Amino acid sequence: MKPRRVCDNVYLIGAVDWDRRLFDSLIPLPHGTSYNAYFVAGSEKNALLDTVDPSRIGTLMAQLDELPAPDYLVVHHVEQDHSGCLPELLQRCPDLTVICSEKARSMLVEHLHVDDARFRVVADGDTLSLGDKTLTFLSTPWVHWPETMCTWLEEDRLLFSCDFFGSHFATNDVFADKHQVYDGAKRYYAEIMMPFATQVLKNVEKVAAYPIRAICPSHGPVYDEPAFIIEAYRDWAGGEPQNIVCLPFVSMHGSTLLMVDHLTAALTDRGVAVERFDLTTMDAGEVASSLVHAGTVVIGTPTVLTGPHPLAMYAAVLANALRPRAKYATVIGSYGWGGKTVETLVGQMAKLKLEYLDPVLVKGLPRAEDYARLDALADTIAEKHEDLAPRNFADLTVCRTDH
Repeated sequence: MKPRRVCDNVYLIGAVDWDRRLFDSLIPLPHGTSYNAYFVAGSEKNALLDTVDPSRIGTLMAQLDELPAPDYLVVHHVEQDHSGCLPELLQRCPDLTVICSEKARSMLVEHLHVDDARFRVVADGDTLSLGDKTLTFLSTPWVHWPETMCTWLEEDRLLFSCDFFGSHFATNDVFADKHQVYDGAKRYYAEIMMPFATQVLKNVEKVAAYPIRAICPSHGPVYDEPAFIIEAYRDWAGGEPQNIVCLPFVSMHGSTLLMVDHLTAALTDRGVAVERFDLTTMDAGEVASSLVHAGTVVIGTPTVLTGPHPLAMYAAVLANALRPRAKYATVIGSYGWGGKTVETLVGQMAKLKLEYLDPVLVKGLPRAEDYARLDALADTIAEKHEDLAPRNFADLTVCRTDH
């Protein structure tokens, strides 16, 4: 793929990874991803902003063959899907200067063994002139590593944001169709940004103070309607939990499934939205995305030996790591002779500030009195959710009526 124009003398380069389905051996990629780099050609100097995953270095080098030699490489973030080609680029371009934050410099020396003499360290607000184009470097820590920064191109009003505002969404379009990219951007936020929501929100407001014409992330398409993704981030990072129950579950012999079905129906009858996920076939990104707005988390699990099913443990660990804004949680499920299922799951979510509702555990198959306990749980959740924001259906449709 040849360099693609963003605006005059600014090009999107890098690689589209259509077929990748797992990131970091952890994150599902149902729509692939891209590793975006950008080339800014100034009247006096040229800058390459980020690189690509090392598996796609040939694609990057072929595109650089069609462009002037870069004088600078701006490294916004040290993870190797953005910086991993740095050693090869330094060999290709012996006069190349690496621009990065102080924290990034030390990490690049440690991670990639880069010669310390090749760096020019910049601080928040520092500028670099390319002649007729001016780059300003903005410190944006914890979106999603401590060393991260963005670059503001003043003359063209472009924000190069690296992982910030990104999406795992493979496309050959330069600019985003918000109806296509929204789900991927929300999943991306949920999977890597949500644990740092407070810092993310501060950085959103910091960059939103600039008169941005387009946001150029390192994954997914460019946002030529920047208000769309900025407002989405404000909602995801700073909005209130909604009238939604996130219900990840696993059932071995059908007992827990009967309970999940009953609770789903009971909550629906009481006006509570339910987003349920069979953990044996789940996409972890879908669960993470649900956690962005969920008011309550209910984990459904059978007891294996004396504790929860390992997949239920994974759901608890995932929630604990992502730190969603949910206010309530509980456990439903079955057991054969006993155990510590509830205590174990609650212990795995120790970082979350949750009110734990009375669990419903059943020995063997549920009976009438057990279904009555599930109805009582549904009553409690519906009452608790009266103070929560209603489910935002615009979030599901991305305002499709505005075409």
